[in-house]
Amino acid sequence: MYDVIIVGAGPAGTCCAKRLADKGFSVKVYDRRREIGSPKRCGEGLSESIIKYIGEIPERCIAKRIKGSRIYAPNGKSVDAMLEYGGYVLERKVFDKWLAEEAIKAGAEIQSDSFIEELIEEDGKFVGVKGEFVGDKFEERAKVVVCATGAESSLRKQALGIVSKTELIDSCLQYEMSGIDIDPDFIHIYLGNEISPRGYVWVFPKGKDRANVGVGIVPGEKTAKHYLNSFIANHPELKKGSIIEVNGGCIPVGGMQENMVADGLIVCGEAAHQVNPIHGGGIKEAVISGVLAADVISDCLKKGDVSNKALMVFNKMWWEERGYLMRNVERLREVMEKLSDEDLNNLADALDPKDIIEFTRGSKLSILAKVLMRKPKLVKLAKHLL
Repeated sequence: MYDVIIVGAGPAGTCCAKRLADKGFSVKVYDRRREIGSPKRCGEGLSESIIKYIGEIPERCIAKRIKGSRIYAPNGKSVDAMLEYGGYVLERKVFDKWLAEEAIKAGAEIQSDSFIEELIEEDGKFVGVKGEFVGDKFEERAKVVVCATGAESSLRKQALGIVSKTELIDSCLQYEMSGIDIDPDFIHIYLGNEISPRGYVWVFPKGKDRANVGVGIVPGEKTAKHYLNSFIANHPELKKGSIIEVNGGCIPVGGMQENMVADGLIVCGEAAHQVNPIHGGGIKEAVISGVLAADVISDCLKKGDVSNKALMVFNKMWWEERGYLMRNVERLREVMEKLSDEDLNNLADALDPKDIIEFTRGSKLSILAKVLMRKPKLVKLAKHLL
């Protein structure tokens, strides 16, 4: 028996594992992928503020350092929103493996190609997992189980009835492209209802002529592939390039959970919809969630109480640390998706680029509300931000 079993070796799972192992607890991590970090499922962007939680990131994990975001309105006008400390476009496959290696060095055990079929529940308490490793069935038990599986696993439904609502899921497709022309010092964000309804098109540079080019949209009659291919076809600097990798999937853009615990169990990271609702970034939120979960589990194990009531501290900590900010960001997304292209063009002229970064973090939304209130038809939307 282990002190803790973690299902999922993404950033939430491995950061939770390292933190617990550092504190002297026995930890086993299972991941369904044959290779941790592959396939990548995101644009790989991350702000440098993450080092507060994981320390300095090795250079081998970083494809490109960036200065900020260049945001394009539908009319083509762009504004540069600079990051105070800069940011990264990662090599996600290398980054995830590095996090796993750090957890292992701390004393955690990790096993890939392990599909967890079911959580073991006895007398209303979660006590372990049932799974399959390279064709062999197995069972393992622990005092606490952490579900850090991402948003597509059924385990979170078994645990807490968590499901992703269709209207709060964006469909995404991304090509890693080479041989393109870009400004490599910025990530590039393109807004517009015609090119990406509710979402945006992104170009995240991984070098002077290589980038992740993707789109996230609300599912509808036209697919993410349609919008992405159309965008590339209309941008000669991208059309000239070659596609060297294709990634796709779905991302939750809201629906954060009020409760993420049960007797002997915590759900964290994307599995609990802990994703930034405006841009879909999940790495930072996953890391913070995993660290908070580890701290709560550590305290509970030391006290010998891993009941629902004891683990409930995680809910309070996460909501105070990140949840209320993310709820603000969700309200921002709800407003942005109702704006016309003309409204978006006007905002590009009216807003201070520094404030745009704060909006995406859930802060200073009153500034945006005041700008929207200049148009009588947008007053109701503006009040949604207050």
